Amino acid sequence: MSSLNLDDFTDLIERPDGGIRRDAEARRERQIVPPGSLGRLDELGEWLAAAQSAVPVRPVERPRVVLFAGDHGIAELGVSARPAGSAGELVREVLEGGRPVSVLARRLGVPVRIVDMALDCDPETLPEDVVRHRVRRGSGRIDIEDALTSEETEAAFRAGMAVADEEADSGTDLVVLGDVSVGGTTAASVLVAALCGVDASVVTGRGGLAIDDLAWMRKCAAIRDALRRARPVLGDQLQLLAAVGGADLAAMTGFLLQSAVRKLPVVLDGVVTAACALVGQRIAFRAPDWWLAAHDSGEPGQAKALDRMALEPLLSQGVTVGEGAGALLALPLVQASAALAAELPEKPKESEGPAESEASEAPAEQ
Repeated sequence: MSSLNLDDFTDLIERPDGGIRRDAEARRERQIVPPGSLGRLDELGEWLAAAQSAVPVRPVERPRVVLFAGDHGIAELGVSARPAGSAGELVREVLEGGRPVSVLARRLGVPVRIVDMALDCDPETLPEDVVRHRVRRGSGRIDIEDALTSEETEAAFRAGMAVADEEADSGTDLVVLGDVSVGGTTAASVLVAALCGVDASVVTGRGGLAIDDLAWMRKCAAIRDALRRARPVLGDQLQLLAAVGGADLAAMTGFLLQSAVRKLPVVLDGVVTAACALVGQRIAFRAPDWWLAAHDSGEPGQAKALDRMALEPLLSQGVTVGEGAGALLALPLVQASAALAAELPEKPKESEGPAESEASEAPAEQ
């Protein structure tokens, strides 16, 4: 029996401070620019103030990109445009600075952390700080077998929690969360379909590197078959992650929940992070209040998951590359909202009435 009690998260996770949010709203009403004239930047600033328990809101000065990486056995069926087992190559490209997330992170001055949970490559080919949390080499083929054993699922979930603690303890004040995977969108779509009670065709997208129609049909069939294995374990979220998730998805779910415990706000990227967030919502209903949906990737599974959690994406640029790139694009908006909320001056107080003002302007009698 697992020693991990998921019910504890319901007790440990509190909502961002509602009183502080009301104070932030009141401060916004006193500022020289009319409330609402900055659009969603007003809402963002208030959300961040509540998450920080601070008015005026503090600037986001120590953000970090955290990417969980893994290969999925379901990719063997040709559901991805990339070869099965090739996520390790993507990780090396990120580390060498040649991926979109690497370019954006350099431009924005944000460090990138990669956590290998189940890459299908020799660990010696990657840095020790990347591979030290690895649970296994590749996750199982979820249409015919479990992605993980129960022990591996708990180990991955706890690894994600540990990474969240490490980030919170190191002073990270906002996390941009993403994945580096091959086959990950298929597993994520299964989770979304199972938790939302919809058919495979409703959540099957084209993936990060767009697939053709034949590959889409294979992907849809794989999701359909995996759904049959997911439905009997819907009541147990750890078993659900074991059956049709993967080590990277289990770790990401643990990371999201522990980040909420530690009051560390997280910006979600695409369908994989959205699926893990949806699992997290099932475990602790207050947790999504700590998460921000960065962008609409166009993946139907992401749209379904975000709608279920009532999270509205900030951007819609059609970014499908994954690896946190779309989420990183939203970071300047979050930082801008914090700056505006903290630095816009307030309107001068009207301390004098009209009569007093006229009297003060009249010349004094000699």
